[in-house]
Amino acid sequence: MSKRAVLEVIALDVEDAVAAQAGGADRLELVTEMAADGLTPSPRTVAGIRAAVDIDLRVMLRLADGFAAGDVERLVRCAGELREAGADQFVLGFLEAGGGVDLAAVERVVGALDGCAWTFHRAIDRAADRDALRKQLADLPGLDTYLTAGAAEGVDEGLPTLIAEAGHGGEPGYEQQILVGGGLRLDHVPRLRAGGIEAFHIGGAARPDGWEGPVSVEAVARWRAELDGDAAQEVSP
Repeated sequence: MSKRAVLEVIALDVEDAVAAQAGGADRLELVTEMAADGLTPSPRTVAGIRAAVDIDLRVMLRLADGFAAGDVERLVRCAGELREAGADQFVLGFLEAGGGVDLAAVERVVGALDGCAWTFHRAIDRAADRDALRKQLADLPGLDTYLTAGAAEGVDEGLPTLIAEAGHGGEPGYEQQILVGGGLRLDHVPRLRAGGIEAFHIGGAARPDGWEGPVSVEAVARWRAELDGDAAQEVSP
């Protein structure tokens, strides 16, 4: 029997978070500054959202646009402050200039999370070697998810890679859940579900008025219904 798919929604503030939960989101990714593709939110924002909703929250650890780690000790301090604000799950991912994983930076930040669950974000879509990255990170504590479109350009181009990686599930470096996001549309869902993918991430798709507008309960509910309906079709006799 197919299990309920995970629906993760980007939230910028309490209003977004409440709407996403009301629409049926299972988890939120908390960020600020979407003009830079999502940076670390303030502890105050995280605390406010934590008080407003009871679904899981994953908080971005990213100081600037791009995938370089930047000031790693500042990231460590941010992680501590966010944990004090109630964060217990995170999102991060750092690359070196040549496209290899910045293992030293990732290990330093993950060490400050003290076992908290975390997602390696779409830096994997800019990596020089996705398979090598996965195997380098395989044994890091808390890593349970990769947020990926399968390609830097988005899900349209990355679908074959996503399906192929799902086929390796359970192998070394591929034990983590694939969370698909980055140009994801509802019409991608049937093929992804058929390929064994069970987690989906939306940002702009939850905002009919664009990033200047809030998350729409109705838009999130549409995704929830599609995911639940697709699962029901999979188990129908």
